[in-house]
Amino acid sequence: MITIIAAASENNALGKNNELVWHLPNDFKRFKSLTSGHHIIMGRKTFQSFPKPLPNRTHIVISRQENYNPEGCIVVNSMEKALEICPKDETCFIIGGGEIYKLGISYSDKIELTVVHHNFEADAFFPEINLEEWEITKSEFQSKDEKHLFDYTYQTYSRK
Repeated sequence: MITIIAAASENNALGKNNELVWHLPNDFKRFKSLTSGHHIIMGRKTFQSFPKPLPNRTHIVISRQENYNPEGCIVVNSMEKALEICPKDETCFIIGGGEIYKLGISYSDKIELTVVHHNFEADAFFPEINLEEWEITKSEFQSKDEKHLFDYTYQTYSRK
């Protein structure tokens, strides 16, 4: 199963200058819990935004740069090649950024989206979800608190 996992604001913002524009510790915990032990597919810029590779995950990085070969990663030049590497009987996750989500959404079976209830200025955006192709199968609202400056909702979409 191919699952997109993302956090985006109400205006589909993902981030600016290769950084998130919010801090939601519970969403980070959820991301870690869902993706640990799995293959994760990302673009080069997303990978480079990490201080180091994420533990207990197989990193597949899509890049057009020749000779790009970060230690501990599998580098490919297309979404198709990335998906070929993923075990067919396991869930793999597409984790961003914006261009990679656009490339991957047509291959995906499921979307795990955290909607941050705010509008942000951004330079990377999550693609529009076509509700004729997708349906929300689970939704869980989370209120802001001392560690979370914004309300947010975990939404699970399944392909119709």
